[in-house]
Amino acid sequence: MALGPSAKRPPHIALEPLLLSSRSLTAAILGLALLIGGCDRQSGGEAQPQASGGGGPAPLDGVINRAHRGSVMPDFTLKDASGKELRLASLKGKPVLINLWATWCAPCVAELPSLNALAQQRGDSLRIITVSQDMAKLETVAPFLKDKAPLLQPWLDPEGQLTTFYDTTILPTSIYYDAQGREVWRYIGPRHWDHGNGAAMLAETIQ
Repeated sequence: MALGPSAKRPPHIALEPLLLSSRSLTAAILGLALLIGGCDRQSGGEAQPQASGGGGPAPLDGVINRAHRGSVMPDFTLKDASGKELRLASLKGKPVLINLWATWCAPCVAELPSLNALAQQRGDSLRIITVSQDMAKLETVAPFLKDKAPLLQPWLDPEGQLTTFYDTTILPTSIYYDAQGREVWRYIGPRHWDHGNGAAMLAETIQ
């Protein structure tokens, strides 16, 4: 999967849209997330997209989607730049927050410090899995993340398997699973994870 830049539409990063679903709910959520401040990732050209400048910082706000509640965590295996592997299905046993992001996505980068603070607050009680959607210069992802969020690990997904699986072109997208590996919700767009109603969101369970 490759990406290509589009016209500047601050404060978010907008790329030419890829129609992944005809469901009106999905379309409405993706559209609202773009208006709020997410980055739109498309499948297409060979070029790696870059963040558009101007427009000031993107607001850390998005939309929550519970339409996939109860879905099982995918059995994908991620790697970091050194070749270390992480099988998502092996994470069952404690809640997991998967965060899809990219170095070129300004809202994603703005969100990273709050994810790092959340990791510090929750410790071993919550696994936060940050998965880069960068497709080029993968060797820069680890030092970039270490600078912005040193408690998080730089897992890579250069082929965009997870964005395809989750049927989303918007970054950041975060997916929350309970300890049994069942999806509780997904959050499309950036947010402050370490305060506000973040604790209440992470306390949700599947009855």
